This record gives sequence, C-alpha cells and structure tokens, in this order.
Amino acid sequence: MQNKQEQIPLWRQLLATAQVIQAVAEGQSGGAAVEAVAAELRPGVQALAFHAWRNLGRAQALRQCLAKRPPPPEVDALLCVALALAWKDEGAPYDAFTLVNQCVEAAKRHPATRPQANFVNACLRRFLREREALVEATDSDLVARWNHPLWWIKRLKNDHPQHWQELLAAGNRQAPMTLRVNALQTSVPDYLAELEASGIAAQVAGPYGIVLAKPVPVGQLPGFASGRVSVQDSAAQLAAPLLLQGLLAPQRVLDACAAPGGKTGHLLELGVPHVTALDVDAARCERIGQNLARLGLRAEVIAADAARPDLWWDGKLFDAILLDAPCTASGIVRRHPDVRWLRRETDIAQLAALQHKLLQALWPLLAPGGRLLYCTCSVFRAEGAEQVKAFLAHHTDGTLLPSPGHLIPAKSAKHATVPDNSAPDHDGFFYALLQKRLA
Repeated sequence: MQNKQEQIPLWRQLLATAQVIQAVAEGQSGGAAVEAVAAELRPGVQALAFHAWRNLGRAQALRQCLAKRPPPPEVDALLCVALALAWKDEGAPYDAFTLVNQCVEAAKRHPATRPQANFVNACLRRFLREREALVEATDSDLVARWNHPLWWIKRLKNDHPQHWQELLAAGNRQAPMTLRVNALQTSVPDYLAELEASGIAAQVAGPYGIVLAKPVPVGQLPGFASGRVSVQDSAAQLAAPLLLQGLLAPQRVLDACAAPGGKTGHLLELGVPHVTALDVDAARCERIGQNLARLGLRAEVIAADAARPDLWWDGKLFDAILLDAPCTASGIVRRHPDVRWLRRETDIAQLAALQHKLLQALWPLLAPGGRLLYCTCSVFRAEGAEQVKAFLAHHTDGTLLPSPGHLIPAKSAKHATVPDNSAPDHDGFFYALLQKRLA
C-alpha cells in the first residue's frame, strides 16, 4: 500500500516547491517558506527545495539558454525547479521525463502560470531533446558550476585562495547527523553501544560527539527524550570546551545570542554552575527553555538585546562569555542551502557592524583574567579573522589565545581542521578565544 506521501500528485509538490523557491528569491527565509506549505506537502516539498537550491545556479543558466528574456517570476521559479531537479540523472529524485511532464501539469493547474503553460512545455521539451548540449554550454559558467551566487564565489576565492573550491563543494553536500553526548548522563563509548544495540550505525566524532552513518528521526535515538544526547554539529561542539579549558572553576558564564540553546546546554553539561542565556527574541528564548528542560538542566534565560547591557545586566562581572554572533551563516549552507540565494553581498558589512557592536558591548562585562569566545558559523573573513584583528587593535587589554580560527568544512580526517582531526565531517565555523589581561 502506498504511503500518504506517494499518493500526493507530484505536480502539487513541484508547484509548492516553486513557490518556496520564489519566496526565498524575494527575501523570505527558506525555513519560513517551507513552514507555510500545507502540512501534507511539507516533507516532500522540503526535500525537493533543498535539491533545487543545491542546483539552482545550473538551473538559472539553463533557463537563460532556453529563454533569453526572464519569464514572469512564478513561471521562472517553476522552470528553474524542473531544471534543477532534472539536469543530471545522478541524485535526481525522479527521471527527467516524469519531472518535465509533471512540471507542465503544474503550470496548467495554477492561475499565475496557466497562461504560460505552453511556453513552459516548449522550454522543457527542448531541454529534454538537447539536455547534453545545453549542460555542456553552461559548464563554463561559474554560477552554474558551483551553484552559488557569483559574489559569494569571488569572496571565497579572495578570502580562502587555497580552499575556495573545497568550500563551495562542501556547501553542496548533504550534512551528516551528528550528536553530542550529555557527559552528565553517559559517555561516548556507552552511547555508541546503545546505538549499536538499536541497529544504528555510528562512529566517534570528537570527545563528546558521534556521527551517524545516516540520519534518523530523533525519536529513534535511545534516551533522546530524557536528554542523553542532543543534535549538534562537530564544529559547534568545540565552543563550550574551548571557552572553559584552563579556566579555574568559572562560576558565572554568559551565553550571548544563545538560542536555540545548544551551547548553553553543553556549558551546563560540562559543570558550569550558573549560565545566563541571552537572546533578543522572546520566542527563541522559549526554545532555550524547552531544550534545557529535555536535558534536565536550568539556566537563567533572559529575552534582551546583548548589545544593550544597561537593560538587563546586574553589574556582576562574568568569568567567561560565549558570543555566537549573528552572521551570514555562510559556513552552514549545506544544512541551509537557501542561505546562499537569500543573502546579499551587502549583508556582510551590516552583520559585521552588528558583530562589532556586540563585542564592544560585552567586553566590559568580562572580569579581568576572564575569557570571551567569539564565534560565527561563517567562513567569510570579514565576520571572523578581520573582525577580531580590528577588535584587538582597539583593545590593548585583550589577548588572542590559541584558537582554531576559520574551520573549513571537511569530509575526511585528511582535510579536517578541528584541532585533533577526530571529527571527520563538520560545518564551517570561526573561533577566536580572547582573554582580558589582569589589571
């Protein structure tokens, strides 16, 4: 018997996927756009949208070959979805003829695309006839080849001349499912044994991490509901241990910009007695509370702007501060492939200014001898190395301790940049550990 997902006509999913792709092109986040899709369509549409975003550069180049003038946005989105899903057989969710037939059917079914249904049919039938030649004609297009905006490609070439191709390739891979073991409840070897007993293949990924051979619903993870493990990328798992290493029994730690609370939970799991978790979004603060409740842990959660300590700070200095600053998320595009098409180059300067503002506001809250860990899930130097260099140039009471710096996403231990090479696959991140000199 077919499951419910298989009973939904493909044309409905393709039409909804095109609407999601168009929403991101117009400035809406992919998560919000997918959330707006009807519940019964949502799982299939998300999978198709992720595939489309990872191939959208090629699709746009192919569409330009098929139609020199851009068609109306709704038609353009539908064409690009069809081309992104069908341009190569490897990894395609359906065969090319099925995709084309169903996209034409989708065009006929919606008022905004119905007048252009014959145009959609003509473009896609030509694509089927000339697919090999059309793909070859777009091979020299950098955007088509790498499926990232041209400004993004150029910035990576400038920021990481030795690794830019590796970064772009990593951005198009599917991310693994990585777990963080709760050290208060179990150990990595013991939890690995639990997974094996449950028939879930996995391997060690760092001192607290385990990476699964393939993703599973969290409900299938032993002890997930009781907090034995959390889902967290290997690179993100470095934050709490890096901040705490070498500190003598820190009593007060601030996790600024803390939502959804993964790093807050890790700090508490490692024995910090008092953590203040701050986030500007009250709804996201609720998420922090929910995640901590699952872990059986508690923190002081405050909904406030970290850049305005006058509105929330009690005047007591912190022993350590974790600043996971808002950023372009350029290091996690494999998990959020919409980001590359959502971001604009001008966003970098705007976010860098916010990061600078947060560093300036939080540094006075740190006790002499204390440490501030500045991190972003970005691979752009303006949000990492350049930000820290500028900060230290104007804060002579700060010292940069040994830090990972820019972590290049890696798929094998040979290329891993996590310090001990024990994490075989991780997101792009930046870490700088700053210490305030004693008076």
